[in-house]
Amino acid sequence: MLAGAALTGAAPAGAVPGAGRIPSGITYRQFDVPAARGTVHAHVLTVDLTDPHVRVDLLTPGAVAARARVSAMADAAGAVAGVNGDFFDITETQHPGVESTGASVGPAIAQGRVLKSAVPTAQRFGPSLPPGTTTTDVFGVGVDRRARLGRLVFTGTVRTPAGSLPLRGLNQYALAQGSVGAYTAAWGSASRRRATCGSDTDRAAGCSADTFEVRVRDGRVVGTSRTPGSGPIAAGTTVLLGREAGADRLRRLFRGEPVTVRGHWVASGARAPYRFAVGGYPVLRDGEPLPGLDGNVSAVRTAVGYASGGRRLLMLALDGATAYRKGMTIAEVASEMRALGATDAFSLDGGGSTTMVARTAGAKTVRVLNHPTDSPERAVANGIGVFWKP
Repeated sequence: MLAGAALTGAAPAGAVPGAGRIPSGITYRQFDVPAARGTVHAHVLTVDLTDPHVRVDLLTPGAVAARARVSAMADAAGAVAGVNGDFFDITETQHPGVESTGASVGPAIAQGRVLKSAVPTAQRFGPSLPPGTTTTDVFGVGVDRRARLGRLVFTGTVRTPAGSLPLRGLNQYALAQGSVGAYTAAWGSASRRRATCGSDTDRAAGCSADTFEVRVRDGRVVGTSRTPGSGPIAAGTTVLLGREAGADRLRRLFRGEPVTVRGHWVASGARAPYRFAVGGYPVLRDGEPLPGLDGNVSAVRTAVGYASGGRRLLMLALDGATAYRKGMTIAEVASEMRALGATDAFSLDGGGSTTMVARTAGAKTVRVLNHPTDSPERAVANGIGVFWKP
């Protein structure tokens, strides 16, 4: 088991080096940890979810298909601390001429509102998933103020005069082959072309030439297009995008026809509705590392977990400074989260995305606590924000 205790020279709990103190209910410490490829430096924020002054929510750049730095998202939202979140669509070279959307892989909920559903597992970015996990896995906090791991699965229906067809996604950068997905104002202005690229087994597969879009407003078709569009989607408008068989079904719709779009969410293990949720994948359940966790590839990592029945939140970010850049394996991260007291833990995006920020009492902006490997700080799809209210 890896060491989890603060070492000599670390900042005292609750303090940020060279600054003041983080508000009550939130503590910070940093320490060295021995790992397989050498010593790493860890930064840990602990959040007391029973403190009435504290809440946790998703940090976003203002749209699903957008990116921003963790520090900028935290300052814009008024957060006092935070870390980066889910893996996201970052590679542009696989589909020449198709822009990267920056959208996250998994489901996302902010302030109790579902922003998006998960892309097909074969279309995800990030390291290989542990056996038995999928892109629908989430970490979140419920309206009962308790953290938990679970799955958030989307199903939906598009009702038309010719019958109903299944709706397979919401605001996703990739759709399953032959399916129909919905896009709302929350998506942003990025092109939806990326959603028709790749296959159910290969993210790098080509883009479909068989696509169709339908715009629905006030329960009626108000427009159609043979190709995926771009630009902002007006509030109250839903864009239905189909590929292959899904495109064929949408072609049967004409302007003025009545259409009803319904979405339904199934949250596994939900004791209460999610206040916020973010994608990634579990690494620790009920105090035990998941079977099959990778123990070979080391990298700078970000993880989040909880203890005390979900009442205490733990956020871990490794330092990306040159001396520590070799990082940890996922198996080591799971062991370290357990050493820190977590019963359940979840891996978030790492590498150049790993960022931890905090704002001390009296400060107007947050500061980055670790040394990200990317300089300047990498823009990411979302993050976990900690908020404090007097």
